[in-house]
Amino acid sequence: MLPTPDLSHISAEDYEHVYEPAEDTFLLLDALEADAEELKGLNPSICLEIGSGSGCVSTFVGKILGSSTLYLCTDINPHASRCSFSTGFRNRVYLDCINASFALPLAQRLNHTVDLIIFNPPYVPTITDEVASAQDIRDIRGSWAGGTDGMQVTDQFLSTVKDLMAPNAYFYLVALKQNDVLGISQRMRESYGLHSDVVLQRRAGREHLFVLRFMAAAHPNHDLKKDQQQLGING
Repeated sequence: MLPTPDLSHISAEDYEHVYEPAEDTFLLLDALEADAEELKGLNPSICLEIGSGSGCVSTFVGKILGSSTLYLCTDINPHASRCSFSTGFRNRVYLDCINASFALPLAQRLNHTVDLIIFNPPYVPTITDEVASAQDIRDIRGSWAGGTDGMQVTDQFLSTVKDLMAPNAYFYLVALKQNDVLGISQRMRESYGLHSDVVLQRRAGREHLFVLRFMAAAHPNHDLKKDQQQLGING
């Protein structure tokens, strides 16, 4: 089992501005570790994390894949970008951190070149005005305020992710049950030809969290019946 990256350099004051790793973060780490051998087999040249926050996830991936991969981290929150860089540095993983919304400044250069994409989005359902304010102010609220159905921010990125993905790329997305996980999977398949499966799912207090993995072709070990049960299709 890989250890969680050292975050001892992040202060309580930092966490007033940057999302502190929580159950959703650790579920994502577990999912990535479960896929570690597959990810190594991809031999990825570029890993892109959207909304890197503390930098915990990209640093963890860096420990799996090593220094031959370019690690790009974007976040609208400038505090998070600085924190991500320092977490990578602390753990001897170089993270190229960019203060930006999604991958907008990089979109043309990254067109169909990214091998691994990771997004733990702001998925908490909130009023529309709250998510708009959080995105404009670019503070810690942007890490959790998800707008209508918790999908307002996520949907913006989902409409662009296929253009970033290399032919054999993996895309990992954290979602809440209230986000309509089945609906997400169906839309991505019907609109963008991306197949998905549930890597891990876990209850954390009142939240029921999922990690979805998307790719251009169905995963060879995809168990459709199991996914349907996990997504609640059969009750």
